[in-house]
Amino acid sequence: MPRRLNKSMGMCLPCLGGAADDVVVTPDPETRRRQLAEAAEKRQKETTYRGVKNPEAVERKRKKQEEIEKQEMSSSVSGGGGLKWQVG
Repeated sequence: MPRRLNKSMGMCLPCLGGAADDVVVTPDPETRRRQLAEAAEKRQKETTYRGVKNPEAVERKRKKQEEIEKQEMSSSVSGGGGLKWQVG
């Protein structure tokens, strides 16, 4: 009785055929760089908002706080507040 060989046996080397199916096509460097940058941004956002239930609310509060600080800085400069130099 003849033995039947499994078709997948011996396919571990590219010269034996069938290896073209296992080849992973890498994108060009510019595409790869863009993908890596997007992944880095995503990871950074995830770590920034880790444990926060509503990141949009946190972002609104931060912007509002920045606006308040900006108004305080502009009012103190234009209002004449701050340090005064005296030459005596």
